[in-house]
Amino acid sequence: MSAPLPDRAAAVVIGGGVLGVSVAHHLAAGGLSDVVVLEAAELGAGSSAKPLGGVRATFSDPANVELAAWSLRRYLDFGAEVGCDIGLHRVGYLFLVRDDADLPVCEDAVAVQNAFGAGARVIGPQEAAALCPPVDPAALVAASWSPRDGFAQPARVVDGYAVAAARAGATICTRTAVTGIELTGGRVAGVRVGDRLVATDTVICCAGAWSARVGDWVGVDLPVTPVKRQIAITPPRRGGWPRVPFTLDLATTMYFHNASFGARTAAADDGLLVGISDPDTPDGFDREPSEEWLPGFRAAARVCAPGLADLPTTGGWAGLYENTPDHNALIGASDRVPGFLYATGFSGHGFLQAPGAGRIVADLVLGRRPFMDPAPFSAERFARRAERPRELHII
Repeated sequence: MSAPLPDRAAAVVIGGGVLGVSVAHHLAAGGLSDVVVLEAAELGAGSSAKPLGGVRATFSDPANVELAAWSLRRYLDFGAEVGCDIGLHRVGYLFLVRDDADLPVCEDAVAVQNAFGAGARVIGPQEAAALCPPVDPAALVAASWSPRDGFAQPARVVDGYAVAAARAGATICTRTAVTGIELTGGRVAGVRVGDRLVATDTVICCAGAWSARVGDWVGVDLPVTPVKRQIAITPPRRGGWPRVPFTLDLATTMYFHNASFGARTAAADDGLLVGISDPDTPDGFDREPSEEWLPGFRAAARVCAPGLADLPTTGGWAGLYENTPDHNALIGASDRVPGFLYATGFSGHGFLQAPGAGRIVADLVLGRRPFMDPAPFSAERFARRAERPRELHII
């Protein structure tokens, strides 16, 4: 899809992942067709190539719930709005509660979710096990169940947004690495691509795990730290696995769901996709798959889903989270550098929040009032020592 690099643009988006193409689509759909997306590799080749594809409104923080609920509605209408099938499967999300102290937190989160129309509820151990047979009800205090959630195929979303944006006049340039941002009088004046300058007064950073460097170019602190996250796939079993929700253990972040809905190979169609966020993984850009996290997954599974604890694995992949200190996203416009905006630092939630984040940024650029107040996502919160409570429903 790569197009020739223009000399000027009304807006330049740095990064061609799901956030970048969502911003481009919403800008072009809003009437600003002179938008350029600059991607150093291929579209979706960074973090967008590796997520689980979950789409949910199951969060504890009200701003995250509002953003995710709006985004989930857009995913449900993606075919009509954007014009492609994203392979959405509404299998629901099941968060397991194994500690009495976590139950009030779970109940409060469900109340917040339902204030935005999530249709979630707290259920007992036996109902949780009926929804997800691998779960041992004896290990549970309760669970939260949100049947409207599910997961989709990120590659289809990236392609859909990119094609729609290009059709509306946006320019998509792949294998085009930005090397700097030019400022004039303290405001954005253009982006550097090698010895070329693309003149623009608006730059949006959607560079994912690489965003801190982009912020450094203009003196804006984008506290994004890369960290490797991994998944594995179990082999098929005779008769296949039952259709299960996207199931997560709140205490350990251990998770699993049917690989056939999210895997990219037919060989995994009857297996499970499994993972856990290993707290011992060092920060950095390493994306080579490894197995040091598997003992942690097996130990967690042995408690609440013992039938999964000793399953072999046949494949998997590694990708990068783009974590912020409070595990909440950065969305907004810089107070210090006019013309510099950002949508990054989603800490594992970028795919599911991409529709809403793209619309918010487009509204800020176009001078429209966003559908929600983006202030809680401002990067300035860290300088103001106004970090938000850490999001509890993280993976």
